[in-house]
Order: sequence, then structure tokens, then C-alpha cells
Amino acid sequence: MVDNLVFSNMMHRPARTIVSIVGIALGILLIVFTYGMANGSLREQAARDANVGANFFFRAPGSIGPGGSEAFQIPASLTKEIEKIDGVQMAVPVGQNSADADTTTGKRFIEGVNFDEYAKMSGIQLVAGRVFQDGTDEIIVDTAFQRQRNLKLGDPLKIWERNFTVVGMYEPAGGARVKMSLKTMQKQMLGEDGSPADLNKVSAILIKVTPGYNINEVGERIHEAFPKNGLISTEELEAIYLNSIPALNVFLNVVIGVAATISGLVILLTMYTTVTERTRQIGILKSLGMSNVKIAWTLTQEALLLSFCGIVLGMVSSVVLHRVLSLFFTLNFNPDGKLLWITFVVGLAGGALGALYPALRAARLDAVEALSYE
Repeated sequence: MVDNLVFSNMMHRPARTIVSIVGIALGILLIVFTYGMANGSLREQAARDANVGANFFFRAPGSIGPGGSEAFQIPASLTKEIEKIDGVQMAVPVGQNSADADTTTGKRFIEGVNFDEYAKMSGIQLVAGRVFQDGTDEIIVDTAFQRQRNLKLGDPLKIWERNFTVVGMYEPAGGARVKMSLKTMQKQMLGEDGSPADLNKVSAILIKVTPGYNINEVGERIHEAFPKNGLISTEELEAIYLNSIPALNVFLNVVIGVAATISGLVILLTMYTTVTERTRQIGILKSLGMSNVKIAWTLTQEALLLSFCGIVLGMVSSVVLHRVLSLFFTLNFNPDGKLLWITFVVGLAGGALGALYPALRAARLDAVEALSYE
């Protein structure tokens, strides 16, 4: 009887029930989509940076991470010295920078490379078009970026306030989605008026360890030879990226708290209105012998059911929203299982707390006064 009463109460005001579920779903959407996008973007960037065939990123002194914001400070000639270290198979200089190469999402990470040696290390291959020519405003892009931007060979892409021509597409994705001649990037970042030595600097050197050698031991040798430089293992990139924004976890916790508050307030308003409207009905139930505990539990069940429906709708909406946005943006969505469980518990807890006061109010109603309520 109680179960039938819960469902009949929800169907008595279908519009209000739907609005309540949607309100809860918006809070859940806020949690799942925000965290999923932040987590997915960072993990995807880390996975692509690790998929370059290198075991280490060799960076300038004082570098704080593998991003593309550091200045070009490393002489490219250091690659020869690094390759002399026992256990180093090859070292490849690269330029990395963030530029306005994507008008849909703002800054886009780009790389300047010497294609032949970079391809030898990373294993990327052209699947269409040709390689960019040294020193020209030509670029190649990976096929995922090409599909999402609907690019064709010969199309322009604005970088540094001027157009670069797409001359090739490559696979698999590794490092930046947009690659150009290292010489072109050096001229842009270092200027064309500097000395030859200045114009031959890079932002990082990719290092590949010879098969059969212990990666950690080789890393120690490199560090001993160049103690002032930064050395980042590609195996640690994901952890570095996820911890690279100190305020991110605080922000996500605030989002979860706000969403839980929204869910609780929606349930509180809904159930308080329900109790007010059903005062006479509650009096009838009490006169028929229903206990205060059962009355409170009935309202709590209704609140939990509304919360459950809102949670499911919010999670489904997050997936649908990502699918729609992925048609226009190079976005990645990766909510982990732990987050989904936390979201589920937070949503139900918010619903239960929101129903607490209305349920206690209903249980305390005097049966005689409730029956005379109009």
C-alpha cells in the first residue's frame, strides 16, 4: 500500500514531479560533465604526449611541467651530447607552444619538429598529402583534428594571426595535433634577427632509451650529466597533468557541494509543498492507524525516488551533451567510476536531507487538525 501511495503521490502532480526531477538532473549534470570534461581533457593530453615513442622529456632548467608555455632555451646541439650517454638510443629536439590554432576552444598546443627524425621516434605516418617544407607556413594535422574541424588539404588554419596551409594528415595521434617545421617555430619564437646559435634553440628534447636498458638507470645517468635540466618520464605524465592545476580539485569539490545543495533545496521545496497540499490526506491516514514513522518514511521514499530519477537523467544528459559537443569541438569526456558512485551517493543524500524537515512536519501533524484542514 505504501509503494502504491508513493507512486500515486508522484503522479498526482506530474508537472511538478517532472520539474523536480529536471532540477535534480541539472545538479548532477553540473558534477558529471564538469569533472568528466576536466578529467578527460587532461588524461587525453597526457596520453597523446606519452604516445611519441620517447621515454623522457628533457626540458630547460626551471621548467614546471610538460606544457608548451616555456621559452626556447635548450640548444638543439645538446641532442648529440645526450645520445652519447650509455643507454640512450636517440634524442629528438622539438619546439612546443600554445597558439590560437583552434577558434572553437581557444588555445591549441602545437609542435615544431624535424619530421623525419620525429617520425622515426614516434612512428607517425602520413595518410594523406605530404610533409611540410622547412621554414614555410605549412602544417600537418592528425586525422581526429582534421575530422572535427572538417579540414581538407590546402585549407588555411590561423596560427599567430596568420594563415598556415594544411598540407598533410597523419596517424596515430601523438603529441600536439598540429605540427609544423621546427625552423618555422624557431623563427616565430626567437625572431629572425638573432644569431644562428640563438635561432637553433628548442623548448624540449625527446629521449628514447635503447631496448634492454633499465629506464630508471638511464634517467639517472641523464640527470647526472645535466643536473640543472628538468627530466620528465612519459610514464608519469598522467599524474603530472592531473596535479598540474592545484585549484582543480578544490574547484571540483565546490561544484559537487553546490550540486548537492541544489538537489537538497529542490527536494525540500517539492516535499514541503507536498506536505502542505496533503495535510488533509495525512490526517486521514493517521485516523486509519498509520504511524508517524510510516508517514515520514512514505515521504522520504518519494524524495529518494525523485532523486534517483534525477540522478539517472543527469548522467544520461551528460553523455548526450558530450556526444553533441564532440561534433563541433575536440573535447574528451572521462568521468571515472569513483566519481559516478560519489555523484550517486551525493544525490541521494541531498534528496534524503531535503525530505527530512517535510517528513518530520508531516509526522507531527495532529490528526484532528489535519482532517479539518481546507
